[in-house]
Amino acid sequence: MSVQYSMADKELLTDSLNSQKFITDKYNTFASECSSPQLRTAFMDILQEEHQLQAELFDEMNSKGWYQVQMADSNQISQTKTKFQQESAQG
Repeated sequence: MSVQYSMADKELLTDSLNSQKFITDKYNTFASECSSPQLRTAFMDILQEEHQLQAELFDEMNSKGWYQVQMADSNQISQTKTKFQQESAQG
């Protein structure tokens, strides 16, 4: 049995993926600014689960052609690598 997707499905998945991006950003901040080791561990566990959900949403959207990623060419990769190496050397 094949699954039929509609524009509403795409909008729902897009909204869900955007929500997951927001959530993972917040949990990352909470974990990095937490002074309690036990609470930090709890936030990191939740963050891992949220990243997994985000990856599943991305994979589903990507498989349907609803979230296309552009592959970086080797020149872009080299330029970015050089930029970060120079910034690391300065800081």
